[in-house]
Amino acid sequence: MRIILVSGTGGAGRTTTALATALADARAGRRVLLVSADAETTAGLHADRTGTAGTPRPVRLTGDTHGTHDAPGSLHLLAPDPAADFRREFLAFQARSGTAFELLGAAPFEDAELTELPGSGQVALLRALRDAAAGDWDLVVAELPPVPEALALLALPEQLRRYLRRLLPPERQAARALRPMLAQLAGVPLPAQWLYETTARWERELAAVQDVIGSPHTAVRLVLDPGPAAVDALRTARLGLALQGLALDTVVANRVLPADSPDPWFAALAAEQHHHLAALRAAHPGLHELPHLGRVPRGPEDLVLLAVTGRETPEAAPAWTVEDRRDEDGILVWHVPLPGAVKDGLSLVRRGAELLLAVGPFRRAVPLPAALRRCTVTGAGLVDGDLRIRFAPDPGLWPKSSP
Repeated sequence: MRIILVSGTGGAGRTTTALATALADARAGRRVLLVSADAETTAGLHADRTGTAGTPRPVRLTGDTHGTHDAPGSLHLLAPDPAADFRREFLAFQARSGTAFELLGAAPFEDAELTELPGSGQVALLRALRDAAAGDWDLVVAELPPVPEALALLALPEQLRRYLRRLLPPERQAARALRPMLAQLAGVPLPAQWLYETTARWERELAAVQDVIGSPHTAVRLVLDPGPAAVDALRTARLGLALQGLALDTVVANRVLPADSPDPWFAALAAEQHHHLAALRAAHPGLHELPHLGRVPRGPEDLVLLAVTGRETPEAAPAWTVEDRRDEDGILVWHVPLPGAVKDGLSLVRRGAELLLAVGPFRRAVPLPAALRRCTVTGAGLVDGDLRIRFAPDPGLWPKSSP
């Protein structure tokens, strides 16, 4: 299964690109699932309206002008329902926590009075990705928010797992069998069983989502408006993806104007756009350009003109490697690829077994490889987008070789 996560700049045409990609692969005979919360996408598809909200619904492939609509392909639409998802999860949590709420004198909520909280949409989208990866699809195409929000969304599972481990570390959860005896000795109530069980369930769910995002078969497709901000948006997106260790599938310049119009006003507008296109091509030689149709895309006939054929196997994200230079310099070097990073926007802090790394607008707490946890940081340098962090073995922690 391939998973393509479609993001880009606001208004660049993420919805249209995601839909065109899904439709083209379905017509080619693949089983495709499109994950989108966009109301226009849902309204523009001939999707089955029956069934349970938040479950895949079949889409009728109509208007096929290429004679492939008899191929054994299919397209389904999965539209996350944040309100229903929030109510279901909250009521389940409330049911498991009933005893604790009764002790606190809290009045339980009913389904009809619940409204989702900010952030529910992002959580519902992550759950939809997890569920999609468990299905029997050849391709999953998921429409994400614009780049800044998309990168924050993709980083969320790892961040939440880190918070859970710090607030309720596994060793404390392992001691829950001793809770009744410890409560008697201490004379104070200890966290209830439901807390540990809920934490363990959240950990499993977050780990499943993180596995989907970090899979070698998952990649991000960027859709850009070829204007003045396109190159900066591409640079920022590549940097954020590299920090998270995510692969970049394809960069799409959407709504490209023809360069041969006899109209002076239109020709000037096209010339300005093509100037920015040249800068985009220089920044990303594999740029895929989609034409401006001169109208809002309508129906499969238009969408087939805007299909982007991605790689069968996404280009792997640059690896973070440890170079052993103890024989030459007495150090180990951790190579962290950060394309487009500059020294002024870079900071490193070692905290226990983690490295707190900030680059540009992005931050990440990265677990150190096992070998580097027994070392001290001696310096770092940034060379052509390669952050090289130097570590010296700690004599008190490093295994001593036998004489």
